[in-house]
Amino acid sequence: MNRLLSLKRYLGLPMDASSTGAGVDNLIFGVHVLMLLLFVGWLGYFILVLIKFNHRAHPKADHAGVKNHSSTYLEGLVALIEAVLLIGLALPLWAHAVEGFPKGAKPGDVTTIKVIAAQFNWHGWYPGANGVFARQDKQFVAADNTYGLDKKDPNYKSNFIVANELVVPVDKPVVAYISSMDVIHCFAIRPMRVTQDAIPGMSIPAWFTPHQVGTYQINCAQLCGVSHYGMRGTLKVVSQQDYDKWVAKNSSAGAGAGGGYE
Repeated sequence: MNRLLSLKRYLGLPMDASSTGAGVDNLIFGVHVLMLLLFVGWLGYFILVLIKFNHRAHPKADHAGVKNHSSTYLEGLVALIEAVLLIGLALPLWAHAVEGFPKGAKPGDVTTIKVIAAQFNWHGWYPGANGVFARQDKQFVAADNTYGLDKKDPNYKSNFIVANELVVPVDKPVVAYISSMDVIHCFAIRPMRVTQDAIPGMSIPAWFTPHQVGTYQINCAQLCGVSHYGMRGTLKVVSQQDYDKWVAKNSSAGAGAGGGYE
């Protein structure tokens, strides 16, 4: 099994910088193996049919066709197998994935960010040092308040927003709530094995745990307009100490203000 999994390197997968990356890679490899088996199996069946039912063996066509119910039984068997896979495998695995969503026993155990896509940039909304997001409502949207934050909320002044440069601490779960202000985008960080659509009117959570300090590229994996190719950003994974300093610096810069990591 280990020797089989070692063949993953031939798939050309990007570097793995996430604690969940190995599981994702194993799933991708498993799907490729299954598709290969299906391809070989159906190709072999196709060749067998060409040989067995060629015009020399059957010079005269039989328009009556198959008179038994074997095909019906086979269809029923396939439906039964699919039902077993759905109920006995897919649903329990999905329930397990939902249970594994990082919640944190206390504030600070999870890094929470709201990622907002807008042609053609990625904006990261951070809650500040206290970890609480300011209230948001469409009634507050204005020329100087694009995201509709409630300026009377006591947490407003500590919140800040950065553009195209997200910063997170290493070895801590990151939950990013993905949304969009215009069209459908797709938030993708390949080394973190994260790909999640950003859909207008929805806030969809995606999570990962980075385990390597470094800088990683954020891409848009959904065609979103004429400048889709340039919708890129960076994810900087830093130590917890450096992250705390960065958050404190941006929180004190004023409501809505935010700067890159230096």
